[in-house]
Amino acid sequence: MNTIKTDICVIGAGSGGLSVAAGASQMGASVVLIEKHKMGGDCLNTGCVPSKAMLAAGHVAQTMRDASAFGIEAATPNVDWKKVHGHIHHVIAQIEPNDSVERFEGLGVHVIQAAAEFINQNTVKAGNQTIQAKYFVVATGSSAFVPPIDGVNDVPYFTNENIFNNTSPIEHLIVIGGGPIGIEMAQAHRRLGAKVTVIEVMKLLSKDDPELTTIVLEHLKKEGINFHEGVKSLRFEKHKNGIHAFFAEADGSDTKVCDIIGSHLLIATGRKANVNGLNLEAAGVTYSPRGIEVDKRLRSSNKKTFAIGDVTGPYQFTHMAAYQAGIIIRNILFKIPAKVDYSAVPWVTYTDPELAHVGLTEADAKAQGIEVRILKWDFTENDRAQAEQRTEGLVKVVVTPKGHILGASIVGLHAGELIQPWILAISQKMKIGAMASAIAPYPTLAEVNKRIAGSFYTDKLFSANTKRIVRFLMRWF
Repeated sequence: MNTIKTDICVIGAGSGGLSVAAGASQMGASVVLIEKHKMGGDCLNTGCVPSKAMLAAGHVAQTMRDASAFGIEAATPNVDWKKVHGHIHHVIAQIEPNDSVERFEGLGVHVIQAAAEFINQNTVKAGNQTIQAKYFVVATGSSAFVPPIDGVNDVPYFTNENIFNNTSPIEHLIVIGGGPIGIEMAQAHRRLGAKVTVIEVMKLLSKDDPELTTIVLEHLKKEGINFHEGVKSLRFEKHKNGIHAFFAEADGSDTKVCDIIGSHLLIATGRKANVNGLNLEAAGVTYSPRGIEVDKRLRSSNKKTFAIGDVTGPYQFTHMAAYQAGIIIRNILFKIPAKVDYSAVPWVTYTDPELAHVGLTEADAKAQGIEVRILKWDFTENDRAQAEQRTEGLVKVVVTPKGHILGASIVGLHAGELIQPWILAISQKMKIGAMASAIAPYPTLAEVNKRIAGSFYTDKLFSANTKRIVRFLMRWF
C-alpha cells in the first residue's frame, strides 16, 4: 500500500473542504484532498445550486401568470419537466469546473477519489493508499435526515439528494418538513404546476421571526400551497394513486384526523452530520449523531484534527463553511489562534418573497434580557417596490437604546441582497447612524435600509424640544 506524507489532509470536497484545500495549497502547504463521491459536495450537486436553479424556473413560470398586472397579456406556462431538468443540470455543469479534480490538481492539490477511514491519530486510509499528515480537516458535510415515520420505508420518496433527477410531471407533491428546504421546494413545484401540501410537526419556518414568516406563508397560500402545522401521528401507506398520508391536526380546541393522497412525497426534515465510516474513534475524535465536537478554533478533541462545515454545525450553510475555512487556515498555516465569531451569521430562505436574517431576533434579545428598540419599515413606503408591484415586505431591526445594531430581518423582494449592509454593520459593531447617513440611490429597494435607520432618530428629530430650538434660532439668527 502506497503511503503519502503531507502537511494537510482534507476529507471531503464540499464547500468547506475545497476552500481549505485551495487556500492552503496556494499559500505553500502540501495538501491531499479525499472525496468518495462528487466534487463540490451537496451544495453543487444536490443542494444550493440545483434548488436555486429550480426556483428560477418557477419564478419565470409565475411571471407569465402575473403579467396582466403590468398591462401584458398573462399566459399559462407549459412546463416541460425534462427541459426543467436540463436547465438545472446545465447550471450545475457551468459551475462544476470550479470544483473539479482538474482544477484542484492544477492548484497543486493531490486529489484522491475514495472513501477515507482513520487508522490512527495521524494516518488515514483511502483506497489503496495511506496518508500521513501533520493536520487533518474533516469536511464530510451532511445528508438528508429521514425520521422514523410510520410507513416511510414502505413508500417511495424524494429527498434533496434525488429530487433534482426527476424528469416527469408531478401532480401532487406532499412535502414533509416546513423548514427552508421544504418551503423552497414547495413553492418551486407549485409554480411549476404541481399541487403542493406541506406537513410540519412543529412550526413552519421556526428559526425566523414569526412576524416576517407570516408574510411569506400568506403569499405562498395565495399561490395555492396548503399547510398543515403542528401535526401528530403522521404515517404513510401506499395508494393506487401514489402515497396516502394520515395525520392528526389541531382544530381550535379539538383534534381532527386528516388524510391526503399525493402522487409524490418529499422528505425535507433536516440534515444529519456525515460521521459514519470515518472510524473517528481511531483518531481520538469525539463526536455524536449531531456531528464532530469542536472548540472555537474548530479543533476536535484531537488538536491536530479540525472539522468544518455541516459536520460540525451549528449553522449548516455553504457560506459558513467558507468562513470557517479562513479560521482553520489561520490556525494551521500561520499558528494564529483564530476563533469563530457567530454574532453576525446571515441566512436566507429563497422563497418569493425572500426571507433574510442576521444577528439577534427580537425574541433572542428578550431571552437574553437585553434592552432594545425595535425598528420597522414597510415596503409599501418604498417607491421601487411600488413600481415593481412587490410591496409585500418588511424590514425589522433590533438596536440598543444607544443605537448599536444587534440584528436585522427582512422579508421582501431581494431580501437576500438587502441584508448585506446589516451583516457588515453587525460584524463591525457599527451604530445605526452609519446606515442612516449613507446615501442610497433612488429609486432602489435599498432605500428601505436607510429609511429604517433614519427612523431611529424620528422621535427626537421631530420632538417638541427640537421645534422650540428651531423657533428660537429662526427668531434670533
